[in-house]
Amino acid sequence: MENWKMSIGSLSGEDLNRLSKMLDNSTCGWRQLASAVAEQSHFRCSEKELTCCSLQVLSPAGSPARTLLSWLADRSCSLEFLLHYLRKIDHQETVHFLTATVSEMIRITVHPQSQQASSGSRVVLTCRASGPPGLSYQWFRGKEEVMDETGTSPELVLCSLSPTHQGHYICRINHGDKCVFSQWAHVRLVQSAGSSADCSSLFLGSMSGLSVTEQPQSQTAAEGDTLLLKCKAEANPPARYEWYHNKVLLPRENTCLLKIECVTTQHRGEYRCKVFNLYHEVWSDTATVTIGPSSVTDATWVEVDRGLAESQEMHRSTFGQGVHPMRQMVNPAPAAKKFYATDKVALLIGNMNYHHHNQLCAPISDVHELTNLLRQMDFKVVSLLDLNWQEMNSAVTEFLLLLDKGVYGLLYFAGHGYENYGNSFMVPIDAPASYTSDHCICVQNILTKMQGKETGLNVFLLDMCRKRNPNDDIIVQPGQLKVTANIVFGYATCVDAEAYEVKREDVSNGIFINFLKQRVCEDEKVTVMLDRVCEDMGRCAITRGRQALELRSNLSERRSLTDHIHTSDCSSSYSARNLQWAVAHVLPESRCLQFDCGVKVQLGFAAEFSNVMVIYTRILKKPKEIISCSAQLTDFPVEVDVDLKKSNQETLIEAGCLLLIKEELPSPDVPSLYTRLRSLQRLRRELTFTVCLQYTYANMDEEVEERQLVTVGKPLVSKLNLHETRPSQNSSASPYPSLGSCSVPGSSSFVEDFASAGSASNMWTDRAQTGSTAPNVGFLTSSRSANVPEETDSPERFSAPQPLVASKSLPYSQTNDADYKFSDLYNFHSF
Repeated sequence: MENWKMSIGSLSGEDLNRLSKMLDNSTCGWRQLASAVAEQSHFRCSEKELTCCSLQVLSPAGSPARTLLSWLADRSCSLEFLLHYLRKIDHQETVHFLTATVSEMIRITVHPQSQQASSGSRVVLTCRASGPPGLSYQWFRGKEEVMDETGTSPELVLCSLSPTHQGHYICRINHGDKCVFSQWAHVRLVQSAGSSADCSSLFLGSMSGLSVTEQPQSQTAAEGDTLLLKCKAEANPPARYEWYHNKVLLPRENTCLLKIECVTTQHRGEYRCKVFNLYHEVWSDTATVTIGPSSVTDATWVEVDRGLAESQEMHRSTFGQGVHPMRQMVNPAPAAKKFYATDKVALLIGNMNYHHHNQLCAPISDVHELTNLLRQMDFKVVSLLDLNWQEMNSAVTEFLLLLDKGVYGLLYFAGHGYENYGNSFMVPIDAPASYTSDHCICVQNILTKMQGKETGLNVFLLDMCRKRNPNDDIIVQPGQLKVTANIVFGYATCVDAEAYEVKREDVSNGIFINFLKQRVCEDEKVTVMLDRVCEDMGRCAITRGRQALELRSNLSERRSLTDHIHTSDCSSSYSARNLQWAVAHVLPESRCLQFDCGVKVQLGFAAEFSNVMVIYTRILKKPKEIISCSAQLTDFPVEVDVDLKKSNQETLIEAGCLLLIKEELPSPDVPSLYTRLRSLQRLRRELTFTVCLQYTYANMDEEVEERQLVTVGKPLVSKLNLHETRPSQNSSASPYPSLGSCSVPGSSSFVEDFASAGSASNMWTDRAQTGSTAPNVGFLTSSRSANVPEETDSPERFSAPQPLVASKSLPYSQTNDADYKFSDLYNFHSF
């Protein structure tokens, strides 16, 4: 029977609990099962794992057998394999129970597939399952049951397809009180383009395994711009692409992305993409490209005092002859001006582990997710966790050095904060219990310094509370702001209100980021994008009445975070900025160590954040006479934060790593040990540690040990020496205020380095400014599915409001490391 090929993890939680209770005994139970399955090396448990199973009895709800079964499930142990060894240890009770359970299991053999078709077409969604006799089917569109006559059959037929049929469909298969759900399938209505033959071809392709999922979009570009057209398709066999301009084939353009740099008027016209494979062919919609005048030429203006009679006088070359100036301003030319950034840089800070205040859960995932999204838009991102006052000051100083004329600068902060007299303050992790502005960083002072750089866009995203601080009566006077039209403040909450984070079983996110990440990559004016985020939050029941986004802006131009970078006039400063940014993102190269016994060990390095690094060790080669060996890391510098209980672990989850995924790791066939290093910004010298090799010969009982000292330089942000106080400048030397209320650095180690280098249980906690000390809890991993329709994808992703938690301290959620990735700069060097 096919069900026996399924993994142990396919059993329900109730069945696993009942099976575990049967195996939780000393005479014939989990220990005997662990010994039996050890015949297969892939399922053999180490002494450490067996000890961990035994210790489960110390917990009221602990189960050694359940822990063992979970490990077997993680190693893809099949139900057939488990049954074989239960019979081998002669555990008749579990054999009978497992046999009966598997025979009643429901297994989906055919999942419904997403489809798109034209109006009036016929679409069939198919779901089939195996299991006990008498299975019944129920189809749902979203949360509503489909009441058509085919809604209770394995095949749901949608006749005369119309807009009312669009949406996500799912099938539930029932047997008694048991049920399983299929995958979601998306039915999409597409408009036919071109001739009727094209329409029929599109419909035929969608029904037979070839369909266009993303159409190229019409657009207006200026001379000198880069034209990007995208057409994506789902196909089996895989799709191939051909692009046509005004019905003429474009040679060498055979990918889903058409990119033409520095367009001219000869590139205007109609573009279509032909998508085909071995059996079928479809055409995309037609995209019309309009080429306007150059976007880098500005109108000429004469500045005139507004109160004088001559105030109506403007340079004649600005307006066309016979057109009233005010009418020209109200009715601009059809081709809107395209804005560019000379570069885009971002500083992201997430503070969680406070010394004297509530611990937070969400900033680690919030900073990580926003980092990945900003990198997709070509931002140079520095992401830092858990900074004290000095480190935050130094980090902002280094960030300011990356800014220049026309650069887009973005600052994001997640952590505790407050607002007094219109000034916002970010709280470092070392702030005392009764802190004032002297212990914090003033956001408005950072803005003043950013304006001094003549940036093209200044965006502040503050994911913190804005309650007043009763301990602080000081009115901070930031420096005078310039009259510019490029400032955007996105506050996670309103004045005198708190910002919250949601703790769910799979991931913890701040409310603000949970909605922002759905919109931040939209090609819209920044304020329009944030307005939509505000609307999304307002429609969600869980945020209504608790937290509302507040937007403050004087942005008068259509500047977007997706604007392209134009470096033609500043290529030298752009290159210098690239080198400056790269200083904080240098990882040690992978290296191999040769030990006297003949064992060869590899060291690899990866970064979660700019100040968090993971080191792995694996055995590449060992002599035959050595039967077992492992290479562990020890003797790290005291200033680096390493959890000794989580170092040298066999999985990333055990090492406390949140953001790596299996695809980024060495082959699972070669076991590795992982160690996670935090707070690299506090490293005062080169990173030195010891690789301790422990091995055993075939004819010896005693373990032998060899050690090698390894030095890897100063990795990532440690090169910037953020722990050092920057020398202060007097007021005459610097026109800018300090970042806090104290005197703050003017020069930077960055310059020196650059010169020398050339759901079920949602819980809430608020990011308030006071609270009791909570224990430090290690990081676990978050899991999510990419590009798969989920019930939580709708604006009402939180089904019901959840109660506020009185305690400010929350544990991290139980998750796994399935779906997070690094940027290219953050991959293992061994690859």
